[in-house]
Amino acid sequence: MLRTTLAMVALLVAAISYTSARAEYLTASVELKDADGNVVATAMLKDTSDGVHLTVSATDVAPGSHGIHFHAVGLCEGPDFTTAGKHINLDGSEHGLDNPNGPHDGDLPAIEVEDDGAAEYEAKTDRITLSDGDMSVFDDDGSALIIHADPDDQTTDPTGNSGDRVACGALELMELPDTGAGGTAANGGLPLLPAAALGLLIVCSALIARRRFER
Repeated sequence: MLRTTLAMVALLVAAISYTSARAEYLTASVELKDADGNVVATAMLKDTSDGVHLTVSATDVAPGSHGIHFHAVGLCEGPDFTTAGKHINLDGSEHGLDNPNGPHDGDLPAIEVEDDGAAEYEAKTDRITLSDGDMSVFDDDGSALIIHADPDDQTTDPTGNSGDRVACGALELMELPDTGAGGTAANGGLPLLPAAALGLLIVCSALIARRRFER
């Protein structure tokens, strides 16, 4: 009986730790629009223990190599999208992943678009975060993801000669859904699975204490 109870406690502690850790991983979405307001690409960001993972699905971007960067302001007003400001650059570095004095915090590898205007792109960066703090893309004025007209040479400051801004989207933090058991409590409290597991943990602890007392 005691061994079974201890095993249950161990499993419940693991469940609490696992679910709580999962809840810390924030996600964000982006709709990138061209100068005419058409959605030409979508993106997802996930904040994980080894950095922010970015995936982009383009559907109608000019074929070829394009610079792509995180910009410092989450405001995309066409047709030139200058309202998004410069690249995110917290410490005054120079532009380019190959620049010895770089890179900017918003710099990314180029996106390669196929002849049909489609692209599937993945990148990872540890120079930004979706969480709170100095590196957060969700500061007072937000941030944007921009695709440029030309390739990024990854060395020339401040833009890598990437040319005009052809698609822009403001980053939007995704809310955790109320999914019932295992999801987030609607009142903003503990996730439901950890809360229930915590209650069972208390009960099991009481049974262990009673078992020892009765001996």
